[in-house]
Amino acid sequence: MPCWPDIARDGVAVTLLICLSTPLQVVLLTFFARRAGARAGDYLGFTMPRKRDAALGIIAVGILTLVSDGVSWLLGHNIVTPFQSEIYRTASTAGWLPWLWLTIVVMTPIGEETLFRGFLFRGWHRSPRDAWAVIGMTALLWAIIHIQYDLYVIGQVFAFGVLLGWFRLVTGSTTLTILLHGLANGEAMLETVLALHT
Repeated sequence: MPCWPDIARDGVAVTLLICLSTPLQVVLLTFFARRAGARAGDYLGFTMPRKRDAALGIIAVGILTLVSDGVSWLLGHNIVTPFQSEIYRTASTAGWLPWLWLTIVVMTPIGEETLFRGFLFRGWHRSPRDAWAVIGMTALLWAIIHIQYDLYVIGQVFAFGVLLGWFRLVTGSTTLTILLHGLANGEAMLETVLALHT
């Protein structure tokens, strides 16, 4: 019987777990948002961003990615983590690559952003004075759940979480953070493909 570390590096298992749990999570968070006495879409930040905000977000993600990859290269860290390589390899072997792409680029951002930049951010953000504390706390909690990575990569996840939190604050849109998260994950998948096939 496979143990948890084996399952956590199995691309098929990761895909199934995320694709089955994300819809349930979003439904539950929508229910809890309604219980808070607000329209769920407003509470969770499901509003379309302005084109200018989306463009700025894409540029910011691009810059952070370049800086992160550059620092990793200078410090001798692999840009593609063993976790990324392993889930890609196992999903490819099983013929599940399209499902893995869907999971990493679409489902994961929807689930994580709805929880961290949607539900928790809105629930904790009470006044302009607490904005950076809430951004930091949601980024920290989000980084901590990425236990598949080492501390260096978790630090990178935290930095990206701060950026996402800032965009949630200034635009009010979790839809934007979902899109930016998906963009970053898609770029990471492309890096994985290049690393494994060159």
